Amino acid sequence: MSLLPRSAGEFSSAEYWERFFSRRGDQAFEWYGGYTELCGVLHKYIKPQDEVLVVGCGNSELSEQLWDVGYKRLTNIDLSATAIANMQQRNRSRRPGLLFLRADATQTGMEAGRFRAALDKGTLDAMASEERGQDGEKPEDGKGGQAGRMLAEVGRVLCVGGRYVCVTLAQEHVLQLAVEHFAGEGWAVRVHCLGGQEAESDSSSFALPVFVLVCTKFRQPPPTPLLELCQGEDGPPCRLAAVAELLAAVRDCQAYALLRSRLRHNTDPTPCPALTLCHTPSGRARFTLHVVDCPPTVRPPRDHHFAIFIVPQGRESDWLYSSEEGRGQLALSAGFRRLVVVAMHRDQQYSDMQAVQSELSPMVMELAPPGMPTNQQVPFLSVGGGVGWRAVVHRGRSALSGELAVEDVRGEDGGLFRRLVFIDNEGVVQSESRLTEPGAPSLKKNKKKKPPAVPPKPGPAQVDRRFLCCAHHRVMLAGLALLGLGHAPLTDAPVSVLLVGLGGGGLPQFVRDWVPGARVEVVELDPAVLDVARDWFGLEPDERLSVMLGDGLEHINKLHSQGGHSYDVIMFDVDSKDPSLGMSCPPPAFVETPFLERVRDLLTPRGVFMLNLVCRDSVRREGVVARVRGLFPCVLSRDIEGEVNEVLLCLRGGDADTTPAPPSPPALRRAARTLQGVLGDKNQPSPPPSLDIAALLDNLHIA
Repeated sequence: MSLLPRSAGEFSSAEYWERFFSRRGDQAFEWYGGYTELCGVLHKYIKPQDEVLVVGCGNSELSEQLWDVGYKRLTNIDLSATAIANMQQRNRSRRPGLLFLRADATQTGMEAGRFRAALDKGTLDAMASEERGQDGEKPEDGKGGQAGRMLAEVGRVLCVGGRYVCVTLAQEHVLQLAVEHFAGEGWAVRVHCLGGQEAESDSSSFALPVFVLVCTKFRQPPPTPLLELCQGEDGPPCRLAAVAELLAAVRDCQAYALLRSRLRHNTDPTPCPALTLCHTPSGRARFTLHVVDCPPTVRPPRDHHFAIFIVPQGRESDWLYSSEEGRGQLALSAGFRRLVVVAMHRDQQYSDMQAVQSELSPMVMELAPPGMPTNQQVPFLSVGGGVGWRAVVHRGRSALSGELAVEDVRGEDGGLFRRLVFIDNEGVVQSESRLTEPGAPSLKKNKKKKPPAVPPKPGPAQVDRRFLCCAHHRVMLAGLALLGLGHAPLTDAPVSVLLVGLGGGGLPQFVRDWVPGARVEVVELDPAVLDVARDWFGLEPDERLSVMLGDGLEHINKLHSQGGHSYDVIMFDVDSKDPSLGMSCPPPAFVETPFLERVRDLLTPRGVFMLNLVCRDSVRREGVVARVRGLFPCVLSRDIEGEVNEVLLCLRGGDADTTPAPPSPPALRRAARTLQGVLGDKNQPSPPPSLDIAALLDNLHIA
């Protein structure tokens, strides 16, 4: 027997409800939970002495239970004569003062301002279905149809200070109708998100959370809308600035409830969406959670059900924690059926690991896998024993990439690093440099004991230009050794470099500082990035290092059309602003065949084109590599360990009638030694950088 509507329009049909209650008889039907689940929030907003209008009472026991605990001024109305007759009969002797009247909620006929509260459990949801109807269109009057007229009638019969208390599933069109109506009338609007009415043992049961909408009538409208969301019946209110923000926050609650239901009843090795936990008073993100289930082929120990891994601050962009593959590897090594990986956010304060555990425990326990014993101890895991350290030293905004942050963090070895991060893509470090600290001892790797993550000593920290922190930059630097293959040694001729994409400026400054005679031209599209590089990463242009603002595509096209320009090395290290492409570096226009032909034409006979390629789409990646191979006679590739990046090193090949063979391992080793000697020149004014060029070229393979 079908007890729930087969189509949305039936909700607002009097005939449907007559059939419904005739079938139910005197059995109570509790929309979205009963008195036990709702009493906390109801008692908070409705007092026993209040005169209360119960809108669409049906045959719910809620009014009877309220009566029994002291609410003696309840007037219940419903459109269904059958429901009213049943309720009158049921309460005639036991609750003689409990009123049940057949009335239309859109025009009750009751005097204005009579009631202190109006209680609605599911009636708005039922009537608002008519607002969209079968075709999803709004009613022609533009006022919400029956639901809109009911809200207006509720506002009429409530006194100043009165409250409309509505228990609802908060479908977006329903909530939007009510919130816009009452906020437009100058009422305060607050939404409580209660737990979903879900049985632990029944995976098919109701998983959506129940919401209680509380709208308070003011005599004078406030200067700005009062819109708030509370978690649970007693959670602190989070103020929202606009109706759209409130609707989005409610959607997040609903999505979390559905995901929690899925996780509660299944283990699934496919990736889960990230969960963001916000700081309630401010609404700002505080934790990001990824749930990782072990594959069905893996059998963890019997008591290894569930664990929480806390990522230290400043380490959340590491491959192991920021990528799906890395988190999967982390989960396998941890050896639990389910691992929740938790990252902390910048601009939030975390005192210590114990405080983080206490804060997270109530929420993360809701994500436990099915079948975990109730008394199971859940370990919190981390590395280094602390919450890590991070300090945001600068915030800015780019017209091209949005909000950006420069932050100082402690690395795995205890060293101090500075990073540039775009907030819209905060899982990716755009640039990174090592910093020197006043009075800091030299850092030696100690595999047995990790140094504590502590703030730096007082005093100015400076960028240490002897280090290339980004792995793909080290490979690009090592690629300069290829210039000496079959040509004059690297030391015998100056090197001209064109780099598209500045970042923090670490790579071009390193080449300028450590490769004798090198001249570097950089093209950077974003003025904000150039400012950050100068102000926070120690960029110092001079006669051997120039930076121009402009579009790299246009600049190379202009150089090609002018003629007379050539470079020994052209490097592309530029990111794409479109994350939907599956290729985050470079933008697609940089690897189209006509443009790559111009790049090749701008290279000297010994020239090398270097491309930082970041592509998760295997088909697109193969297309890029095929186009590059079609233009360059020798293309070598070097994967970056633990990253999606790979660096393509493409040899120009001299004249058209000569095709260079792939360099042999002995030739690569000789070229590496030559470049190593240049970089390790003891005549340099400062200590030489620590780079192993031969090791960086060891894993080259033909693309």
